[in-house]
Amino acid sequence: MEDLIDFDPAPPLLPSRPPCFPPNSDHRIIHGQTIKATKTDRYLLNNLITQYSKSNLLSYSLRVFHQIPSPNVVSWTALISAYTNTVQSLQHFISMLRHPTMPNQRTLASLFKTCASLHCFSFGLGLHCLSVKLSLYEEPFTGSSLINFYSRCRLPGDALKVFDEMPQRDEFCYSATIVGLAQNSRCIDALSIFADMRCSDVRSTDCSTSGALRAAAELAALEQCKLIHAHAVVTGFDSNVVVCSALIDGYSKAGVVQDARKIFNDNFPYMNIICWNAMMAGYAQQGDHNSTLGLLKLMGAQGFVPDEYSFLAILTSLCNAGMFLQTKQWLTRMKMDHGLEPSLEHYTCLVGAVGRGGQLDDAERIALTMPFKPDAAVWRALLSACAYHGAADKAWSIARRLLELDPQDDSAYVIVANVLSAAGRWDDVAEVRKMMRDRRVRKKGGRSWVEVQGKVHVFVAGDRKHERSVEIYKKLGELMEEIEKLGYVPSWDEMLHNVGKVEKKEALWYHSEKLAVAFGVLSESAPMLKPLRIVKNLRICKDCHEAFKYMTRVLEREIIVRDPNKKLIFSHNNSLRECLIKLNVAETAQGTSH
Repeated sequence: MEDLIDFDPAPPLLPSRPPCFPPNSDHRIIHGQTIKATKTDRYLLNNLITQYSKSNLLSYSLRVFHQIPSPNVVSWTALISAYTNTVQSLQHFISMLRHPTMPNQRTLASLFKTCASLHCFSFGLGLHCLSVKLSLYEEPFTGSSLINFYSRCRLPGDALKVFDEMPQRDEFCYSATIVGLAQNSRCIDALSIFADMRCSDVRSTDCSTSGALRAAAELAALEQCKLIHAHAVVTGFDSNVVVCSALIDGYSKAGVVQDARKIFNDNFPYMNIICWNAMMAGYAQQGDHNSTLGLLKLMGAQGFVPDEYSFLAILTSLCNAGMFLQTKQWLTRMKMDHGLEPSLEHYTCLVGAVGRGGQLDDAERIALTMPFKPDAAVWRALLSACAYHGAADKAWSIARRLLELDPQDDSAYVIVANVLSAAGRWDDVAEVRKMMRDRRVRKKGGRSWVEVQGKVHVFVAGDRKHERSVEIYKKLGELMEEIEKLGYVPSWDEMLHNVGKVEKKEALWYHSEKLAVAFGVLSESAPMLKPLRIVKNLRICKDCHEAFKYMTRVLEREIIVRDPNKKLIFSHNNSLRECLIKLNVAETAQGTSH
């Protein structure tokens, strides 16, 4: 649920309807009466500026401002807020300083919001300095707006520093920080701030609750999602559409889409198009195209018109299910039947689906002839398809296209190196590795995590930093020996280096997802007969995919692995070679990091 929360850190500058304005009145009538009465009440004129701006009559706001004989800081703030998110807002602020009139915290709050939306980073830094000189940076309105500014500029560390320096924090400060950290993938920090807010007896808002749910969703932390859900029920936010959509997204990404659907059904009368799309996206992540299409039909029966995000969910579900012919058909229906122009993201789904179906040349032709210039995501989707089918020459060609756009894309090097190593082309692998060294590209580290009693434990390959690492490696060794007895054979083509079998075996044993499973068993992260839930930041590797088929037999319990693309369920109730996969029955492509 990318960027569903448009956080406004402070309440409205002025009352939405001052006592002097009758309900549903035309502000121009009030203005005319003011002129006829020859009144120059500054309070009334200040409010007229705000009301005109809310009616999108900015020229009238400016006229009223010029009629104020001696505009004060409230007058200037009303004018600056009227032009929020435009360059004129900053220009009016410069005029204000030249009068001179010093800003208050509400003035700065509006200006920080404008700087964030216009990406005026240097101007925002100057405002931060001014707020420090005027001792306003610690005020709640200024502080929360400053946090929002740094968050939207992708500087979550600076946003957190501002938050830490504030002596008094209200619900708006907490909300801005939680949302900002969640949107910048600082999920554990966001959940920590949410917990601190609850311990500090600061009331939560729909923004803070949905922001915490967003963080839990990215971590696929089911227990955290349940805890925040309970908090939403107690505070009454469970019926809020923003929180509902975040709950649906959270449960879907945690792999329990049936719970997401229950929330959707419980709030069915209040659902808006965002909630419908969130539920469709939940099914799409699992490749459940039947449920996705069923929701689309139900959406139409309820009077909702599908938008581009609805069709993106449909195309994603079909792509993940490997149905490239249906993907083409639905892209055509989107244009012909609904009058919606596909975006680059829709074509990316089509390229990925066609490539995944083995039509690599057709997928490349679509990428080159679509009405958009292919970006890195398009070539990355096609490169993954080449890796899936082991097409080394095509993968090398597509990787060059991708690296022309983004020479620092570590995934391109890793994927093509995996394909070449599987084909035994070690000289080409050495060339790829040399390119990485020359361009100073470092392979992104794979991380896996498991949630135990509400705490998230993160592992990387060969990780020995955990306080129970000795026990973890002992348990993992036991599991690996047991599955070898059942017939597990390591996937040697996962190795990029041409080394001996002993070194390869040790390297494959200690992948991050295997360590997470071993720790989950040790710590009893879930009661017996309940599944072990592992989350991975990158695509699960083929060797771990194979190992988990056997581990689930040894442990006699399901292992659920959630990677960025799909949810895999390994069940001991299925035959050894046929595990239940809720998304794509095909094996995971190469191009992973452990």
